[in-house]
Amino acid sequence: MPESNFPAWGLVPTGPVDPFTGDFGELDFLPKWRGKSLVKDLARVFNVTVALENDADAGALGEAEWGAGKNRSRLIFVTVGTGIGGGIILEGKLYRGVEGAHPEIGHQVLDPSGPLCSCGFRGCWESLAAGPAMASWLEGAAPPGYPHRAGLTAKRICELAAEGEELAGSAVDREARYLGLGLANLINLFTPDAIVLSGSVMRSSNLFLPGIRETIREGCRFVPFEKTELLPASLGKDANLIGAAMVWHHRFSTAVEHSS
Repeated sequence: MPESNFPAWGLVPTGPVDPFTGDFGELDFLPKWRGKSLVKDLARVFNVTVALENDADAGALGEAEWGAGKNRSRLIFVTVGTGIGGGIILEGKLYRGVEGAHPEIGHQVLDPSGPLCSCGFRGCWESLAAGPAMASWLEGAAPPGYPHRAGLTAKRICELAAEGEELAGSAVDREARYLGLGLANLINLFTPDAIVLSGSVMRSSNLFLPGIRETIREGCRFVPFEKTELLPASLGKDANLIGAAMVWHHRFSTAVEHSS
C-alpha cells in the first residue's frame, strides 16, 4: 500500500457533498461520481485520514480563522465566479442543514421569470449574477456589430466598464443590482457581522459595491444592515488550500490531540 508524506488530507470540491460519509451528490460536471466516496478510497489507498467539505464551506472556515472574517462570530462567505456559492458561520461554527447538508445560497430565486438555472428553477441568484450570466446578458443586449463580442467574459466586461464603455457599464450596474438583492436577502435572514466576498467576479468588487450598498439600503430597513461589513476575501489563491487544512483541523484535530 502506498503511503503519503502527509498524514492528513482535506478535500474541498464544489457542489453537494456529504461531509461525514465523504459521498458526492449531484455534481453536474462529474455525473459518474454521484454516490462515490473519494474520502474512503484515498484513506484506504494512502493510509491517511481524509476530510471532505464543500469548497464554499471550506472558504468560510478559512476566512473566519485566518482571513477577512477573523474575530467575527456571525459570518457569511460568498463566492461569485462561474457560479455562486457560500458558507455560513454562526457563533463561530459552520452552519449545516439537515443531515449535514450545505445551504445552496446561489439558488435563492430572485426573479421567477428569469433565465433557467441548472437546478430547475428560473431566476436563481446564480443564473442572474454569476460570471456567465453577466456575459450572457451583455451578448443579448449588444447591437449587431458590437466590437467587443468575441471572447466576452465577466472579467473583460469589468475591464471595459472601467475604461468607460457604455454597455459594459450597464452590465456592471445590472450585476451590482442582482448581487445586492441576493446579499440583502442574506442580511435580512441572518444579520451577520460581516459578509466576505470572494471569487473571480468579486476581484472587481470596487465596480459593484456602490450599487450593492444602495440595494441593501433599499431592502434591509428593518434590520441593522449598516452593522454588516462587506469585506473582500483576503486569502486569495490560497483560499481553497487553507480551507482544506481548516476542514481537516475542525474534523480531526481534537481527536488527534486527545489520543496523543
